[in-house]
Amino acid sequence: MHIKKIFIFILFFINFKYGLAQQEIFGKVIDGENGAVLSNVHIINLETDNIVISNHLGEFKLGEAGNYKFTRIGYHDELINIVDSRYIIVPLHMKSSELNEVIVSTNQLPVKLKKAVTAISIISTQEIERGNKVNVSQVLNRVPGIYMHTGALNTNRITIRGIGSRNLFGTAKIRAYYEDIPLTTGNGETAIEDFDLENISRIEIIKGAASSIYGAGLGGAIHLIPKKSCFDNTIVSSDFALGSFGLNKGVLNFSHGSPKHSYRAMFSSTHSDGYRDNNEYDRQNIAFTSNHYLSNTNDISIVGSYVDLKAFIPSSINENDFINNPRSAAFTWAESKGFEDAQRGIFGLSWKHQYNDKLDQKTSVFTSFRNAYEARPFNMLDENTSALGLRSRLLGNNTIFKKKLDWTFGGELFRDQHLSKTFENLYQEFPSGTGAVQGELLSDFKEKRTYYNIFLEANYHWNHKTMFSLGLNFNKTVYHLEDKFIAVDNIDQSGKYAFKGVFSPKLGISHLLSENISLYINLGHGFSPPTLSETLLPDGQINTGIEPETGWNFELGTRGSLYHNKLQYKLAFFRLNIRNLLVARRIADDQFIGINAGKTQHDGLELALTYHLMDTKVITVDSYFSYTLNNFVFKEFVDDDQNFSGNDLTGVPSEIFNAGVDINTSLGIYGSVNFQYVGSIPITDSNTLYSNSYTLTNVKLGYKLTLLKKLTLNTYLGLDNVFDKTYASQLLINASSFGGRAPRYYYPGNPLNFYAGINIKYAFF
Repeated sequence: MHIKKIFIFILFFINFKYGLAQQEIFGKVIDGENGAVLSNVHIINLETDNIVISNHLGEFKLGEAGNYKFTRIGYHDELINIVDSRYIIVPLHMKSSELNEVIVSTNQLPVKLKKAVTAISIISTQEIERGNKVNVSQVLNRVPGIYMHTGALNTNRITIRGIGSRNLFGTAKIRAYYEDIPLTTGNGETAIEDFDLENISRIEIIKGAASSIYGAGLGGAIHLIPKKSCFDNTIVSSDFALGSFGLNKGVLNFSHGSPKHSYRAMFSSTHSDGYRDNNEYDRQNIAFTSNHYLSNTNDISIVGSYVDLKAFIPSSINENDFINNPRSAAFTWAESKGFEDAQRGIFGLSWKHQYNDKLDQKTSVFTSFRNAYEARPFNMLDENTSALGLRSRLLGNNTIFKKKLDWTFGGELFRDQHLSKTFENLYQEFPSGTGAVQGELLSDFKEKRTYYNIFLEANYHWNHKTMFSLGLNFNKTVYHLEDKFIAVDNIDQSGKYAFKGVFSPKLGISHLLSENISLYINLGHGFSPPTLSETLLPDGQINTGIEPETGWNFELGTRGSLYHNKLQYKLAFFRLNIRNLLVARRIADDQFIGINAGKTQHDGLELALTYHLMDTKVITVDSYFSYTLNNFVFKEFVDDDQNFSGNDLTGVPSEIFNAGVDINTSLGIYGSVNFQYVGSIPITDSNTLYSNSYTLTNVKLGYKLTLLKKLTLNTYLGLDNVFDKTYASQLLINASSFGGRAPRYYYPGNPLNFYAGINIKYAFF
């Protein structure tokens, strides 16, 4: 009897073990940064050499547990020990050396970069880490077609293909998103410099009027993708850096992941005394992300960020001070101790649902706020902005005439409310050194700004080599202004301005000349509405006759790799024609009005090259090169009684050249050298004044050491502007002179400066 029981037990054990061994394992492979599903991933069982390939949804099915290698062109291999039958998520991380093979999702229709029909630049984590990770301008200015003016860490202006160059303070006419959350306000202004680079894993940039899904902006769109936690891992890291001009920065990161859930949180604190007078800067940033794969058809992601900033403002200075006393602040800004004190937060939740293998839906809800107080010599500004929004779209793949069609259709609704008050600044009535003193109320406005976009985009794969792309965006924008403070001698400025709906189509074709070389062509329409302040006339009334800037972008480009993938290139030629050019006409020291003054023509060339100089077990050496040639002119431009037609567009370099080398060794020693040349920039519309061209050289060296496979130490030292060149890092175009003072065009760039730091990372498992 006992023998029979033992025999039954043995049979049960064998059957149970055999059943486990035969249990199928399901999972999905995704891009570790942007979450796009990855098809055609080869999953190799290292014990049996059996191979499984992920399908078009990134899904795979394995017959048994074991050690597997996940491999795909353009991404780093991932080794995973799968021990049971849980549904698992496998993220792969891109190789910056094979970007043409990487899946981009900027248009929400995942496609290999080499087959995209628009000019898209990808900035990887490795490229972000080439510099000091304090100033985003170093990162963006290595991208062809982009130039970021930087007057201070909190004073910046981004231009893409010349768009945005005429905005005097800050960035406009370029849309930006943090994951799925708009960073662009309801009147078209954007700020990305507040976000800590330590929290950004990738930046995807669409250049030109070719982004139907992201609002059809004239300049394009910047997509910031935050870092996320690895699945099935727990990591704690910290970074501390010191540098010139009192720089110190501390960062704490924590990430934890299970097979289907991941969480990441970051805290950073940055302080700088600044190179110039009245230039102190303090910023604290808290950010978090989480991803939850609830089932194989539903997943949720949550992102949030909070920034607390206090920064003093040195402002621009005249030519004499720029040459002889570049550390000085503008006199009135120094006397009033001008500053900005701002808090900014964003929060978003996205839900993705897969109805079947041919239809998905992604819906995001988001909210944001910004409270700011700015002390300026001419007045003090107190403003509060809050926003709510929704983005939702369907993503499908179908077959038409036996050809594959990928499509997306959706909409975005955005509404923000902006409260602003200005007060007298009475600093001149107090002893020198007192700084800003708030006085009587000067104005009190309430703005409600609403827009919605309806968009459609489709990629039709005619065959393996040729793809047609069609896009359409419809935008409706409305401003409501309520004047809550009406002085005896003032006119009520309350009013409503609703723009006519704008249709922006896009058409593109890409064709593979070979498996490694592609050619594309596109034609796209874009627009940029004026800000609410630009619609106000001198008497305070809303100018209902002012029109949005509109334009057509035509582009021809090619991407590819040569010499066994050692050389990769991107080359684009474009023409962008702008109508109803918006000009900020200065009518007082602190007052501007907007007018439609003419047309501009933007012709340009953009080239990017990367080349593997050496790749051995001991050392790898990679080089990169980028070149931008700009020929941007006022085709028609009459401002009052002055005719500037035929002149160069103000505020854009004639050319930009970048070259650099990255070195990594098996000993842990690494380094990078970057050289940049920026051509002369027209400062005035009359072209009577240009800035001088300049060159910058930046160097970074580091050493990485891994202990016990869990603890990693990384020390680094960097030098910026190695040869101590004098240059203007930002220009205030068309600056006027008041009271007999010389116009203040120049923001001096930093001289030779250093930074050094240490990063400690511990992986628990």
